[in-house]
Amino acid sequence: MTLLTIDLDRLAEAFDAQDRLDRILDLETGEIRAFRAESLPFEEQEALESRPDRYVAIPRLNLEDRIALREAFLQELREPHAHPLLTLALSGRKPLRTFDYELEQFPAAQTAWSRFQTTRLREDVLAWLAEQGVEPGAGHPAQTPDRHDIPKDILRRLKGASL
Repeated sequence: MTLLTIDLDRLAEAFDAQDRLDRILDLETGEIRAFRAESLPFEEQEALESRPDRYVAIPRLNLEDRIALREAFLQELREPHAHPLLTLALSGRKPLRTFDYELEQFPAAQTAWSRFQTTRLREDVLAWLAEQGVEPGAGHPAQTPDRHDIPKDILRRLKGASL
């Protein structure tokens, strides 16, 4: 397993992205890049293709995955008034939009959904990283700031923060 510093929240957002951008993970730096494949300059496209072992495409949830995630949430939801409306929303036209709209009517359920979604996406991200042979680390030697490079006035202001 390769230890790599990765922004797990940003990676989870990439899994759940609904835009038309492609996303890749740089297995050397942990950087997540978003781009449109058709508008990528030739030099960058060539660089990506020349190192297939360095870059891996980040998968995205499809509609069925998104609905299944919400259905799993509903199995745990203990809100008697929200449950039937949210269940109905998922079986109708435009299920995700309708689910989100109905969820707005129940702030406690909306908070619970946010926590549930964050937890499940993080689990999916960690499982995917393990498949890639990557272990997310709390720090990576190449990215740990060197205190000697930080100006003294900034160090003074950061005294309470951990570096």
